[in-house]
Amino acid sequence: MNAYDARPNRLPWPPMIYLVAIVLAAALSWTVPLPWIPSPLSDILFAIGIVTIAGVVAIDVSAMRTLHKARTTIMPHRGSEHLVTGGPFSFTRNPIYLANTMLTVAIGLIAGSVWFLAFALAAAFATQKLAIEREEKHLEARFGKKYRDYRKKVRRWI
Repeated sequence: MNAYDARPNRLPWPPMIYLVAIVLAAALSWTVPLPWIPSPLSDILFAIGIVTIAGVVAIDVSAMRTLHKARTTIMPHRGSEHLVTGGPFSFTRNPIYLANTMLTVAIGLIAGSVWFLAFALAAAFATQKLAIEREEKHLEARFGKKYRDYRKKVRRWI
């Protein structure tokens, strides 16, 4: 029995990582503000941030519904009962993590803070190392060839 058979992680890393990233970015934005792009471009970026949040909500809701329909867990530290390849999982293997990264970027665009953009990248990297790579080993251990075939067709992020 492989260590990844039962579950990929002991802790739900991704929500913790993104929460810490947003809190740190907000704190640094307040204590160490960095220059931002002036108007009118900043106004356009603000609008892009608002639209991006709508996209985040759409991706998250769709991913959660798809996981619920498949009767598998949404919790990143629990074992998967079924391999989900439909809905948003047909264009990214990690739609919820992609949405979390997009949310962090969107907050930065709305707040006019470079810190959120930097922490979005750091959070995506940490999520890949602490969660995604372990989840991929778990899915391969659980679903074998079926997962390997899916992995060949669909990218990890986008």
